[in-house]
Amino acid sequence: MAPPAPRPSRPRLPLRPRPRPRAGRRGAAIITALLVVALSAILVSGILWRQQVQLRRIENQRLIAQAQWIARGTLDWTRLVLRSQADTSPTVTYLGGAWGVPVARTRLSDFLGQIGDVRAEQGAATYLSGSIEDAEARFNLRNLVSSPAPGALQLNVTQVAAFARLLQLLGLDTSLAKNTAVYLRAGLSYSATRFRTGTAPGTAATAQPPEGGAAGGSTFTNNPGLDDADNNSGVAPLVMTNVDALLDVPGFTPEALARLRPFVTILPTTTPVNMNTASAEVVAAIVPGMSLSSAQTFVARRQSVFFRNLGDVQLALQGSGVPQAAIDTTLCDVNTSYFLVHGRVQHERAEVDRTTLVWRDTLTHTTRVVRVSDDP
Repeated sequence: MAPPAPRPSRPRLPLRPRPRPRAGRRGAAIITALLVVALSAILVSGILWRQQVQLRRIENQRLIAQAQWIARGTLDWTRLVLRSQADTSPTVTYLGGAWGVPVARTRLSDFLGQIGDVRAEQGAATYLSGSIEDAEARFNLRNLVSSPAPGALQLNVTQVAAFARLLQLLGLDTSLAKNTAVYLRAGLSYSATRFRTGTAPGTAATAQPPEGGAAGGSTFTNNPGLDDADNNSGVAPLVMTNVDALLDVPGFTPEALARLRPFVTILPTTTPVNMNTASAEVVAAIVPGMSLSSAQTFVARRQSVFFRNLGDVQLALQGSGVPQAAIDTTLCDVNTSYFLVHGRVQHERAEVDRTTLVWRDTLTHTTRVVRVSDDP
């Protein structure tokens, strides 16, 4: 048997090399990956930063709220001091009382430790400071306007003259006294009559233009409510509630206000000046014919012994050369009803600077908060 014929061999094709990735493509992929990572890091860091800012804001609000509550507790303690002082000396208020001692910057934990509080260590990062000021030691601008009858407001000529003397002692224009009185009267008149309505038979109630208030469509005037013959000017003056309102009175400048600020105040009611605490400038202003040097001698004599009644005040004024006929006992007193409480609370990062006007009843010795203002 013949052997099979050999198969013809196929020619082998040459092997093609595999295509290699280009170097440019690999670089683009790396850059893309880096950009994605960087973008992710930026987004995550932004989210974390906003979250941190939000947490910080919430923490600051918590600290401010805690500082405000501490300030309220400090005010209650201050009112207790005023009541206790009135219990020991109910008819006289003088600088040597316990209320007149300022509180230096003191750690809250020191106060809590003295009363045996078990949480005293929690006040280690909180500091208190403050003082009590006799508000009636200053000249009360509310005295410039008197009310002889319900609903009637008129300028108090005696008080306007006293304010003019105070302005003269401070080197200011004395005409500002009448401008202030007229502006104050217009603001009080507008406040008292702004809601008054009138009715006529067969007609509906209509609002009446308030005295010193806005009438008609006018909203601008160069003399808002300051003309004695014009009680219906175009712009209603605001009621003066603090000394800064003097800048609304024509003629007052920031420099004049800064010079006058330590000697005047605005209280809700008319008040006499406490001769046990008033400065020499205020004493010389309310006593006609008294020079500033005589008032300084009067204040120096007061440092050794305080006045227990108006009789002691009259004797001291006569000893300073003031005739008895010039002493108006309605302008001065030896007791006080209004006090200014200046307090500062520093609780970690939060700080609260607050001034509170407190009224104390001279009969029952109860106290009441009149208004609170946060100092900038």
